[in-house]
Amino acid sequence: MVLLLGLTIVDSNRFNFEDVGVIAITSLYVGQGFHYFLQARASEKGLALVGLLLVIIWITDSGAYLVGRTIGKHPLYKPISPNKTIEGSVGGVVVAILAALLYTSLVPLNMSWIQIVIMSGLLSIVGQIGDLVESAYKRFYRVKDSGTILPGHGGILDRFDSLLFVLPIAYLIGLF
Repeated sequence: MVLLLGLTIVDSNRFNFEDVGVIAITSLYVGQGFHYFLQARASEKGLALVGLLLVIIWITDSGAYLVGRTIGKHPLYKPISPNKTIEGSVGGVVVAILAALLYTSLVPLNMSWIQIVIMSGLLSIVGQIGDLVESAYKRFYRVKDSGTILPGHGGILDRFDSLLFVLPIAYLIGLF
């Protein structure tokens, strides 16, 4: 941090305090997310748990996209992501819950179906918030998607931000 702040002076303010702040916050944000990723993986059922979290994130996103394209009419948050719909968002949560129930029937995690429904619904919503934050970031800095998972739909960074948002919440609710 001291080196970054010193660079603002050495570089005659071409590298400014806003740049330092963005680097510092991004480092903390990404670092804490992957810290929880490592904690999840190191837990007793780590691989199964990480698999469940990835399924929830991927299925939420795919379900929201497919449901939104099929029946979506009401924008979720037009200034940030004009193609996302409320119907798609709700559809993503429902599909994630169903996928989590299926996953945990195949990969036991010693959770009741009620716990799975509540946990997967909550994490699905939090993952969508992470996705919207990534969209807002890209709009603010005017950058394109880093890649595509579905044609014309979100970049790979969206999935990581969903994961980085979900992992601390998964830890707080006692999944690992």
